[in-house]
Amino acid sequence: MLTRIEKKEVQAMFSDIAPTYDLLNRTLSFGVDRLWRKRAVASLLRDSVGEEARFLDLATGTADVALEAHRQAGSGARIFGVDFAYPMLARGKTKAAAQNAPLSLIQGDGLSLPFQDGAFDGVIIAFGLRNFEDREAGLAEMGRVLRQGGRLVVLEFGHPVGLFGLLYAFYFRVLLPVVGRLVSAHRSAYNYLPSTVYEFPEAERLSAMMRDAGFREVSHRPMTGGIAELHTGVRE
Repeated sequence: MLTRIEKKEVQAMFSDIAPTYDLLNRTLSFGVDRLWRKRAVASLLRDSVGEEARFLDLATGTADVALEAHRQAGSGARIFGVDFAYPMLARGKTKAAAQNAPLSLIQGDGLSLPFQDGAFDGVIIAFGLRNFEDREAGLAEMGRVLRQGGRLVVLEFGHPVGLFGLLYAFYFRVLLPVVGRLVSAHRSAYNYLPSTVYEFPEAERLSAMMRDAGFREVSHRPMTGGIAELHTGVRE
């Protein structure tokens, strides 16, 4: 059973693993994480991409999702990214500069976002909601900064079942922490991160949480045998 750690400890952990975060994402997912992000961003942009469109990538990390949103939306849309670990943002800013992508990357708290009500046409969070101290409050805050009819996309790890689920569990719980520890040189991060996946609500429960937070047209679909789940909803 996962013992939840405090926000400051999570912040420090992500700050510590920032130098190897991208490398480990690519390595540990065998590169499939790029496909998941592309699909998630395509879902985010499905209904509203225009000259004045504004999108938020929450828990942006090193800005992979924000950069993908910039590529898919084009130069007309404005893309913001928020994360509470500055070393992750610093790497995102370097990547954005190298790709000439005018992202607005801001250090901030996902439970108290520095934006007005209804500021965005779409909000996306990829592999970050499970690290929130209060997930219900996080969903409510995402709803607050979305305009009416704006779209929320939550990309998270899922719970594969059957034989594939058993094989995946062995990889995720046993092999991944070993590789993560060797590459990142962080003792506990890649034990904590897989643990959050198994403690995180299953798809139907998360859908109910989204509806309770004021979202309609809530749906979810598994990807790669259920390793990842794409959740979507529209703000009422």
